[in-house]
Order: sequence, then C-alpha cells, then structure tokens
Amino acid sequence: MNMQLLQLNRPIVLAPMAGGITTPELVAAVSEAGGLGSVGAAYLTPQQIRAAGAATRTLTARPFAVNLFAPQELPEVTAAQQAAAIAELAPLYAQLGLTPPTLPPQVQPDFAAQFEAVLDVHPAVFSFAFGRIERAQLDELKRRGILSIGTATSTEEAVILAADGVEAVVVQGGAAGGHRGGWVQDDFADTLELVQKTVQAIQIPVIAAGGLMTRKDVLAALKAGASLVQCGSAFLRASEAGTSAPYRKALAQAKLDDTVLTRNFSGRTARGLKNTVSEQLSQPLPYPYQNALTGPLRAEAARQGRAELISLWAGQGVWQGREGSAAEILEALCP
Repeated sequence: MNMQLLQLNRPIVLAPMAGGITTPELVAAVSEAGGLGSVGAAYLTPQQIRAAGAATRTLTARPFAVNLFAPQELPEVTAAQQAAAIAELAPLYAQLGLTPPTLPPQVQPDFAAQFEAVLDVHPAVFSFAFGRIERAQLDELKRRGILSIGTATSTEEAVILAADGVEAVVVQGGAAGGHRGGWVQDDFADTLELVQKTVQAIQIPVIAAGGLMTRKDVLAALKAGASLVQCGSAFLRASEAGTSAPYRKALAQAKLDDTVLTRNFSGRTARGLKNTVSEQLSQPLPYPYQNALTGPLRAEAARQGRAELISLWAGQGVWQGREGSAAEILEALCP
C-alpha cells in the first residue's frame, strides 16, 4: 500500500468495525495520529454514510477509508427454519420487554445505493468484506482516485481479489474478532503464516489482520511481509469509540481463551466473547436473516446494559487490550 499516497506515517489501519464502533471521532483520531481511520458503514443507510463521511471530514483533513459488506445472494430459508429461530429468540426478547422477533421486509441494505453514497463521500480508500464487487465498480473507484481493498481469509481468496483488480488485500487470520470476511475458503489460519503465503502469491500489498494487539504483534506482521497492519479489538476501548458501556465492561474483564466462534448473532461465523446468545442458541438462520432477527435484541440489550445478550465481538488477543485515547493506543502499537 502506498503510504506516501495515503499520507500515513504509522503502519496502522483501524479495522472498519460496523455497528457504531467506528465513530467519526475514532476514525478521525486514528487518521490524525498518522494511521488510516476506517468507517464501518455496512449497516448504515446511504444518508447515514454521507453524514458519517461529512462528520469525519469536519474532524480531519487526512485520508480515511469507508467499508461495506459485499452484496450477498439471499439463501433459501423455510418457514419451519424461521419458526425455530424465532422460538429460540422469543424468551430472550421477553427478558428485555420486547415482543417476539419478526423478519423485516428487507433483510440487508441496498449495496448499490450504499456504494453510490461512498462515491459521494469520496474517501481515500474503499474497503469491502464478505466477497467480491463488480469489475465496473472497481473501475469506477479507480477512475475517481479511490483505492480499493478487498478482504480474504485464505490465499485462494486473495488471489481472486488481486485478479479482480483490487489495489490491496486485507488477509484476516483465524484470531480476528468480528465477522469472518471470506467467502470461498476460510482457512482460519495463523495470521503471520497467512501473510507469508499471500505475499508470495500476489503482487499487490497485503494488510495483516487478526489478533494483532501489541507493538510486538505489529512488528511481527510487518516482518512477515505485510505492508500495513489492521487492528480492531485494540481500539474497542478507545475513548472515541462507540463501544457501549456493557461491551466495554466485558472487554475489560476478558481473559485468555474467552473468545468463541459463533453464528448465533448474525448467521455468519464471527469471533467474540462468549455469552448467553453465543452459548445457548442452536438454530440460527443463515446470514443476513439471523442478523435481521437479532438486531432489536442487540440494540435493546445495549440500552439496558445486558452484556449477555449483545454481540461482544473481539479477537483472541482481547485480554491484552487497554483503555486510552485512540492516539495513545496507536502509539503503543507502533514499532
């Protein structure tokens, strides 16, 4: 990745954590400190994307990224599957005083409309996860001078993205917190091994992600061949982050081996701290249906301070996390 073009003097990318974590304040703070801030815009409406971009620009003139989830083909879901998933969730909804969940008419955002909003924002970088985007969209980004970054969980996926024409690839090791970004073959690989393999396989910059929480981790990833290092969990307790109070408390109490992989919140495999939802549900719908079903539960649980019912996304190294400003955390990460 061309650090000169992006005006980076720190080799750190803020992971684009969707769901309100990457506030304009956090994004701007990371960029102002010399890294690349990222807006996790996957769940935002086009209007909200434009507003987030404008708010970030009022706080920094430095480059930042905007991230979306690549559009997904909707899987087939039977009425019986829907009923089973709703029945499992109904008691948890009742605990919060909510009526039983129902599927909304639209279960995932309109990617085309979101993408147009990103073009309007005109960030320095557009990144995406969960798959591929159209060649015409990549060409349009290039025409407008917006760098494109895809997300891979295996060297196979990275090779496909490189052939598509992206300008860099985030390789997400198995230790990463949050959703797995891949779509063909998720190797759940050791981050450094995945970086080393991918650097040998493609000619474009590789960005390391997954369990990288300390200066030692960052240095190891750079030595393995990464051009930049993407960190998410390390910034969850930053003062500027939109992390809710119950989420912050759970993170502060996290210990080694407290994270698990679960599909129970969204229907897509993701890593987070184990809690009631990750441990007790057994019949989640596939993504994005489960994500739509649990949305009101997660929002109300956060309002009520119920950490056992919210998605506590975190990487395996979360126990090494710290509080502080984004600038302080970034400084602690940099070699």
